[in-house]
Amino acid sequence: MAAPAAPEARPGRDAIAQPAPAKLNLYLHVTGRRPDGYHLLDSLIAFAGVCDVVEAAPADDLSLAVVGPFAAALPAADENLALKAARALKQAAGVEAGARIRLDKRLPVAAGIGGGSADAAATLGALVRLWGVDTRAVDLGAVALSLGADVPACAKGYAAFVGGIGEQIARAPALPAAWLVLVNPGTALKTAAVFEARGGEFGRPARFDESPATARVLAELLRTRDNQLTQAAVGLLPEIGEALAAIAAADGVLLARMSGSGATCFGLFAEAGQAAGAAALIGRDRPGWWVRATPLIADAGALTP
Repeated sequence: MAAPAAPEARPGRDAIAQPAPAKLNLYLHVTGRRPDGYHLLDSLIAFAGVCDVVEAAPADDLSLAVVGPFAAALPAADENLALKAARALKQAAGVEAGARIRLDKRLPVAAGIGGGSADAAATLGALVRLWGVDTRAVDLGAVALSLGADVPACAKGYAAFVGGIGEQIARAPALPAAWLVLVNPGTALKTAAVFEARGGEFGRPARFDESPATARVLAELLRTRDNQLTQAAVGLLPEIGEALAAIAAADGVLLARMSGSGATCFGLFAEAGQAAGAAALIGRDRPGWWVRATPLIADAGALTP
């Protein structure tokens, strides 16, 4: 397990900070399976206003310190995707310098909200700036994909339809202002186990061209779509069903849905006050759960660490 960093491991004023926001699957259809076992997806992704934070500072060698409330749930630094991202970029760009990287892990692990993929993407973004990498000379998309199927979309940072195994990315129509309540029951759920438990026929792509004018219109569009991993995830972790029920019972909720392969679920709201009130009530009733009210973010570039 990664231990909290000692005070001297914290990057100073020369550090580059990059947010790694939670990624949400507003819908997720499983459309097929490749011969190598990877599943094919059609999904609309956006981001939330809660995030991990990656900081990178000049150093002779590459190192990673992990801090924050979920640091202990991560593997040792050498196995962490953020450090793997740093090594991959260093090699691809031919960089001789190192970096002292600090990951403030604020989001639950193995939670269906991007997690390590978002951290890897944020690490790439921070190091491109720190090292002055010429992005015209380095295929950052290929570097991101080499780290995992979700990393390219997290690196793009905008609301998008994703296809293939996650590497096909097309910008989505503009999304309206909306608010979210994120709920995680506190138990990690492995993506591979959920896909293995999934049954039934494959779904169809369900993209749309129009830009929903309001959160309510967005919810109406999403209700005709689904997260086709939900049944399998609930079967493995019944607390997901409890989280969905708690969200669905909240005043003002427009949609309750699981993100990714779980276990994080979200509620969609039209008003910030409604989301805040729902989060307060769910958090009061389930003090052991991770619960956050946050805006829906269509462009993560607007976030600050």
